[in-house]
Amino acid sequence: MRPVEIRRLGLVPYAEALTLQRSLVDERRAGTTADLLLLLEHPPVISVGVRRDGAKLHILARPEVLAARGIEISESGRGGDVTYHGPGQVVGYPIIDLNPDRRDVHRYVRDLEEVLIRTAADFGVDACRVKGLTGVWVGREKLAAIGVRISRWITSHGFAFNVKTDLEGFNLIVPCGIPDRGVTSLAALGCTADLADVEDRIVARFCEVFDRRPSETRAPMAGALR
Repeated sequence: MRPVEIRRLGLVPYAEALTLQRSLVDERRAGTTADLLLLLEHPPVISVGVRRDGAKLHILARPEVLAARGIEISESGRGGDVTYHGPGQVVGYPIIDLNPDRRDVHRYVRDLEEVLIRTAADFGVDACRVKGLTGVWVGREKLAAIGVRISRWITSHGFAFNVKTDLEGFNLIVPCGIPDRGVTSLAALGCTADLADVEDRIVARFCEVFDRRPSETRAPMAGALR
């Protein structure tokens, strides 16, 4: 069973997380670091996927409204459309090598969904997939968004699981470019779990689905994430 190092980073600005991921992808490709799962939160930010021109059309709020609320817009380099990140959301960035036996993009995304479906079930929430749509859903509302990047079979970016997220932030956009569906959170569904408990279950379910053995590194933001 291959190891995966768990790093819980706390609240990390989005741009700093992008820089960190790029560095860790290079290290993983060079074999100087093991597989990693980064768990963190972001300050309020709207992230835009690789379809940036179309995705930006799904930002509903005017720039001055976003500026007044301290919400940045960041181009992410991941797949997918536009989404919102904010405190109370567990963001997971797996930096793992899919070689040699998991070189299947579709399977990787479905496996991430499975991790989050099982995590939701651990808190009494019956979440599911929706055919033709990426992510994890409860009824017509998205509980977790997924947007990944895979470069020479090294993964980055990942998922955003709404625990206690302020869902008002999603009113500033058309979440994931899907106009006729909503967004929910564990708290909105009546679950009182805190982020640390949800992170613990995500780690357990990630290791279960990806057949990994976890080791833990706690690295709070203090000007250096390494």
